[in-house]
Amino acid sequence: MSGRGFTVKKHWDNPVEHAMPAEARVPAEVRLGAVVVRPATVLAPMAGVTDTVFRRFIRHASLFTREQRTENREQEAAAEGIAAAISNVESGCGLLMTEFTSADGLSRMRETKRRRYLTFYDDEHPIGAQLFGSNPATLADAARIVEETGFDTVDLNLGCPAKRVVGSNGGSGLLRDLPKIGEIFRAIRKAVTIPFTVKFRMGWSESDIVCVELARMAEAEGLNGLALHARTREQGYSGQAQWNWIAAVKDAVRLPVMGNGDVRTPEDAAAMVAETGCDAVMIGRAAPANPWIFRQIAEYTATGSYTRPTTEDRYRMIRAYFEMLMAEAEATKDLPRDARLGDPVGKMKQFATWFTHGVPGGAKLRAAIYHAHDGVDVLGEVERFFVARIEAGESAEPEDAIEDFPDTALVCD
Repeated sequence: MSGRGFTVKKHWDNPVEHAMPAEARVPAEVRLGAVVVRPATVLAPMAGVTDTVFRRFIRHASLFTREQRTENREQEAAAEGIAAAISNVESGCGLLMTEFTSADGLSRMRETKRRRYLTFYDDEHPIGAQLFGSNPATLADAARIVEETGFDTVDLNLGCPAKRVVGSNGGSGLLRDLPKIGEIFRAIRKAVTIPFTVKFRMGWSESDIVCVELARMAEAEGLNGLALHARTREQGYSGQAQWNWIAAVKDAVRLPVMGNGDVRTPEDAAAMVAETGCDAVMIGRAAPANPWIFRQIAEYTATGSYTRPTTEDRYRMIRAYFEMLMAEAEATKDLPRDARLGDPVGKMKQFATWFTHGVPGGAKLRAAIYHAHDGVDVLGEVERFFVARIEAGESAEPEDAIEDFPDTALVCD
């Protein structure tokens, strides 16, 4: 995809160093009402993925170390056209989002169960909670709960293509009923004072594109920001995201617009900004495969290049995430069942596929993890696998490792 003199292939292409025009830089910040998102990058809400452990993991995986900041100062100073005012070298992911949560369930469930879905920690700010549903009053009640819990923003899901969600007229199912969306916008906006945003798709199908009309409606009803996943509901997660519709929405409204779809590398993020003029970049399915993506975008914005993880980096990453899972499970074990983390080993097995995709010999590690009985066994398998490769001097994943990432495993981002 090309635009404004800047060209980048968006098929999970390999990193290429090049001079970056100013219009291609991911912005240093975006303001959603009173909330400042710095830098202008957002972790997309993903069902079964973006719980508190993964969110904190991404937030900390995104930060530069003191040594990296020192090393990058000379690069930053030497990078032509990189102004200090827009450099986000010391940041990573600007805004975290929860898993999408049923408004109906949230309004009915016990307080203890709400804790499981709405738990977050101080180091997750700014953080937004995403809701789905179709009843304006129920969504308004759920939004009040979100605000009272201490979230910085509340977001409405109009993008999930899953049949069980669409079947209840939630998610992208509502794209066929703009008057109902208007009612929901008004109910939620009246219910809360925190910034209110919406994430939506282009429309139900190619013959029913409503994203520009919906964006104008959101602006008229007092929302504070928009995120467009540039696919239709019928597309699901297949085909190419049509970034031209992000540009069309950006041209139609004055609200901040977050672009989403097919951002898998820092080059993709820069290309989206250059092509669409969007105010922020939202990343979903690429994050579990490459938890460093936000840090890499920040580094690329500041210096025009970025570092790729080594085998040892990937080992530390997997071990750190699994240890966080075990610690959270231990910390919540005495809470009522509804408020506990759940099965950490099950989560480890789930994430093993994403974290080891493209790693040479990764299939053997995945098989070993799947047959492990507890967290200690999983960590032991991870250590044996990576230590042997580090001692043998093996490099990290091949250049095209991420090309065939099983992104269909993730839904409702």
